[in-house]
Amino acid sequence: MLRVEDLHTYYGQGHVLQGVNLEVPAGRIAAVLGRNGVGKTTTLRSIVGLTPPRRGQVLLAGQDVAGWPPHRIVRVGVGYVPEGRMIFPDLTVVENIQVAQRVPARLWTMERLFALFPALAERRRSKGSQLSGGEQQMLAVARALVTDPRVILLDEPSQGLAPLVVEELTRLIARLRDEGVSLLMVEQNLNLAEAVADTVYVMVKGQMVYHAPLERFRAEREEVKAKYLTL
Repeated sequence: MLRVEDLHTYYGQGHVLQGVNLEVPAGRIAAVLGRNGVGKTTTLRSIVGLTPPRRGQVLLAGQDVAGWPPHRIVRVGVGYVPEGRMIFPDLTVVENIQVAQRVPARLWTMERLFALFPALAERRRSKGSQLSGGEQQMLAVARALVTDPRVILLDEPSQGLAPLVVEELTRLIARLRDEGVSLLMVEQNLNLAEAVADTVYVMVKGQMVYHAPLERFRAEREEVKAKYLTL
């Protein structure tokens, strides 16, 4: 579904992504782990066009969308849930979703979203600033879903959330995979990544230095953690 090949992205003269390769098959979840500042968020921003790469390919179902403007990439099937959620605080739940709905959703209609997120249904008239952190995260996911994406990019979805909310988020991510949505997730929470991912990647200094199916990662978890993830 999504394949990234030899992706190079710069901030000014800073060479941030240095040949990133990864793949998310249809209906699967890939998790990218790594310390702060290694290029995980830049990878997602490069895929969705917010930080266009200078070199490399972003293949969505075989079509290279690298360097396209973000609105075109979203229209061909990439949803984005940014770090910090970035919902509109002065818009209601419904209005936050409608902002992303350029055309009427075929799969993820407003009714289906409210069935998936009953807490949002109850607060549909509440402003974004009135929601809890967990509700804001669910709203950010709903906003991505209303574009009928084939793949969703999740940037640190568990950041700042209480453990019980993270458990709910874990169930949601697994359910979306079961519904046929592919997901690429950047995450610091190893337990969440291990609970939902089919494939685990580890990034160091703008490169993927490790990737493995979940079962192999579980067997190598402590070694990988000590080598790449522990300060």
